[in-house]
Formats: sequence, structure tokens, C-alpha cells
Amino acid sequence: MQRRWQLGLALWGLAFSLPLPAQENANKNQQETNAPSQRPPAASQTPATNDPNYVIGPQDVLDVSVWKEPGVSRVVPVRPDGKISLPLLNDVQAAGLSPSQLSAELTERLKKYIETPQVTVIVTQINSQRVYIAGQVARPGAYPLLPGMTFLQALSTAGGFGQFANQKKILLLRNVDGKQTKTYINYKEIINGSKPEENVVLKAGDQIVVQ
Repeated sequence: MQRRWQLGLALWGLAFSLPLPAQENANKNQQETNAPSQRPPAASQTPATNDPNYVIGPQDVLDVSVWKEPGVSRVVPVRPDGKISLPLLNDVQAAGLSPSQLSAELTERLKKYIETPQVTVIVTQINSQRVYIAGQVARPGAYPLLPGMTFLQALSTAGGFGQFANQKKILLLRNVDGKQTKTYINYKEIINGSKPEENVVLKAGDQIVVQ
């Protein structure tokens, strides 16, 4: 017991015997170790889609990363006019292009200011393409249309059916060549396997009405 007490006193005295600069350096090193990195992450955003053919639209959010150029890299929304704003380039048309096409366009335009620019474009939020679910579902509303989203997947996103839902006659409204079409889908026949073809892949603007 006495040895432990003597050892504690010795360590306490040693701590106070350190030169002040040494203590300050130790504290500074500890703070730097614990401090979060201030370096901007490169392409750290999670893509909302990996579809190479995805077409960017208004209100989508893009992560534009220019390698070794954090001052030019930005996370930007696509404006209603279909354009994004970036340093050096000002307004650039993004809607109507795939991420790879926009990356190529930005690369070409940045060559005037940066030697061999390397540009990556990632869609982090899909807001331009939506489907609408109304009626007897848990969470009616507008939902992002994910690549390949089916009728059943959309219903699952809306939280499933309400208590009084007619699951045998669900209305799907779709615009085709400027005209609205109506299709009735039997949910029961999809899940029992008798009509799997009715689990259609949805398109932007589709409306599902559960009565």
C-alpha cells in the first residue's frame, strides 16, 4: 500500500516537472488528434441511383466533385430551369443529361481554367421524377420514382393499405402522349401469383389511387 502511495506521488511530481512548452505541445497534439478533419471529402455522397442512363431533371440534387479542386466542387440543386451554378462556369444546363454526359460537359468547359480536370457527378437526391399515391394507404403523398420501381414497391413505400382499402380494384392513372389512361389493378391477384404481369414498372407522373 505504501509503495502505491509513493508511486502516485512520484508520477504527480513528474507531471508538474515537465517544462511548460512540453505540456503545451502535448495538449496541442492531443487536440489535433481529437479534432475532426477539415479536409473536404471527395465524392463522399451516397448516390441515389447507379443507373448510367438516368436523366437528370429539375429539383434533383447533384454532387459535382472536381479532383484536387475543392473550391470548384459543390453539392448543388438543379433549378426549375434545368441549370446548375458552379464557380468559374456560372450556369450550366444539367436537366436532360445523364450524370456521365454532364461530367463530360463540365470537364470540357473547365479545361479553360484547370489543367486536365477530372469531374465526377453523382445524383444524391432524385426529386424530379415522382409517383403519387392517394386514398386508402397509410402515408399518401408524392414519392421519388426509383429506377425500376414497381407497383408493389410503391405501395410498400406508402406504408401499405388502410383499413377500408379495396385491394381488388386499384386505379393507376398514367399520361401517355398527352392523354390520361386508366388501368385497374388487382393487388390480390398479383400476390397470389395469378397475374404477376400487373405488377407493372412505374413511370414518372404515375398516380395510384386506392379506394
